This record gives sequence, C-alpha cells and structure tokens, in this order.
Amino acid sequence: MGDVRTKLVFYGAVSVDGYIARDNHSLDWLLGTEGEEEIGYEDFYATIDIVLMGRKTYDQILNHAPGEFPYKGKQCYVFSRTSTGSNDLVDFINENIVEFTKSLKKHPGKRIWVVGGGEVLYPLLQEKLIDEFIIQIAPSIIGRGIPLFIPGEQENQLKLLNVKRNKQLAELHYELNTICRNSSME
Repeated sequence: MGDVRTKLVFYGAVSVDGYIARDNHSLDWLLGTEGEEEIGYEDFYATIDIVLMGRKTYDQILNHAPGEFPYKGKQCYVFSRTSTGSNDLVDFINENIVEFTKSLKKHPGKRIWVVGGGEVLYPLLQEKLIDEFIIQIAPSIIGRGIPLFIPGEQENQLKLLNVKRNKQLAELHYELNTICRNSSME
C-alpha cells in the first residue's frame, strides 16, 4: 500500500477576523455574500466520502434546515460526549478524536472533510493531522464569535497551493508542509 493515505481537509468560510459563526451560531454575515454561489462547493463535495463534525455543529445543521441534512450519501461521524449509536444520518463517536481519525486515514478513499471548527479541529491540529485547508474569507469583520482556531501550543506550517477570488470571497488553499510534519512524527 505504500504511503497512500486518505487526506483530511478543512473546508469552510471565515470572517476576516477569523470567526466561523457568531456566538449564537448565526451565519448572517456570510449568507448572500456576492460570490458565495461560485465557490465550487459541488466540485469539492465530489472529492470527499467521509464527513467529521462535532455535536454542536451537527445540532446547528439540524436547527438551521430541519429535514434537509446536507451530507446525505456520505459517511458522517459526529463526535459526542453524550450521544451514542447511530441514526439514519450519522454515527455518533464517543472515542478519542485523534485516534479515530488516524484509523480513518489509514483506509484508502476520497478526502475526509472536517466540518465546523474549534473543538474538533483543535486536537487534529495538535497532532498535525489536517492535510489541507481550503478557507473562504468573507468580507466581514464581526468582532466576536466562534473562532475557527482555538489557541494552542502546536504550530502547523503550511504551504500555499492556490489563491482564488470569487467576487467578494477570497479562497486560500493550503496543504500541511510535509517537511514539518515528518520532523514531528513518531
């Protein structure tokens, strides 16, 4: 099998000041931004087969569009401290985020998408498990909210692959600098 690994990717939008949502989880600052419909979401979505998210993100998705779960047809895992088992949409995972994700990455397949940020992203960044970041920057400074990145001790050095402009959205595509990753691996 060699060095074939499934890539873990963060894909999402942030405000200029680095927030993924307001404190109340509202995305009003993003919705309707000129260029939002042209970011290539469908093309990106075709490159993934697994979706990972935290329980808070899952709850917000259900509250935002009841009956319209956006990830049907993909294997969806929700990390939760309280929910167990599975339903028609997702499997709830109560085990360690890092170890579970490492086991997923060992299997061949398309990309694994980390939806949301914060609490799920943090431990994955600490272990340098995110292979790619595709971040759309919206032309809003919201002042406070839910940050994409929780402050931590572990640096992740990135390599810029591409910059695209979609009207008012700027998309930055990075990959983890593999030289830095290899120097920190066991």
